[in-house]
Amino acid sequence: MASKVFSSIIIASMSALLVACGSDGSSESMPVLDKSVTAASEEPATSSEPSSKGSRDNTISCLVPKASGTQTIGTDTVTIDISNTSDGYICVKYTGDASRTRIMLTTPDDTAYTYDLTKNVSDTFPLTGGPGTYNVGIYELISGNDYSVLFCEDFSIDNIDEYAPYLYPNQYVNFDENSKTVELASELVSPANNDAEAISLVYNYVISNITYDHEKAENVESTYVPDVDKVLSSGKGICFDYASLMAAMLRSQGIPTRLEIGYAGDAYHAWISTYIKDVGWVNGMIKFDGINWELMDPTFAANMSENSLKSFIGEGDNYVTKYMY
Repeated sequence: MASKVFSSIIIASMSALLVACGSDGSSESMPVLDKSVTAASEEPATSSEPSSKGSRDNTISCLVPKASGTQTIGTDTVTIDISNTSDGYICVKYTGDASRTRIMLTTPDDTAYTYDLTKNVSDTFPLTGGPGTYNVGIYELISGNDYSVLFCEDFSIDNIDEYAPYLYPNQYVNFDENSKTVELASELVSPANNDAEAISLVYNYVISNITYDHEKAENVESTYVPDVDKVLSSGKGICFDYASLMAAMLRSQGIPTRLEIGYAGDAYHAWISTYIKDVGWVNGMIKFDGINWELMDPTFAANMSENSLKSFIGEGDNYVTKYMY
């Protein structure tokens, strides 16, 4: 295997990791665009207490990624399981001795996603670029900011389920059937008669009960990954947390949901989009009034007045997606 050394600055420049909601991906706090907005309660509710059961089935539906082992690539210290690529994910397990190890996953359109690997744990990473040829590279930290290439290889996928990558949990949207987040989501959507109503119920809960954590945004580490149950219990988070929490809730109800990262104006930011049967992908929506959808950005909605939010969102031109998870 080649021993060529890569600077971590080069790897980081292609990283999709969102550390906060600041300009250019910095760790600045997200600007509150309307200072007159009243913050949501510091004490989040723990139950939706639905008044009646709707006709929609609110049974928990958590897909479980599997490292099946039927098709793998890698080395003695890293196993990349590509057995289930048609379901839109790979599993990677690193068992080596490096203090930090990173994976770079490049999609068929040459978008590079980088993540940290958890030692001795099978991490799940989504394949969001559709069918085609992907490249996976594994990099071990040598010292300082220098990484060496442990493994690098292409693999091809003929077919990927369009919705599966946005239903399975992954490193950034991490949940299972035992998560408090999943339990609450089932309670919240109980009154819903369809997916659109379920989305609205979850969305309204999140923007009413989670407040923006400016201190966290200023101090968050570059390796930060949301813990949706911790966000739920604390009632606070950064934009990454808002989007991850809502995505986990909706995916656990069988509603395909993208966590999207990019720019809202000049701010590096995260939001979601959802898929509704017979409607299609509702890209970056915020609220459904029975007729119209507006941009779904739970962070801004929780921290801005409705008029200011509509003014900022406009026709959605302020939002540019760079990565999807």
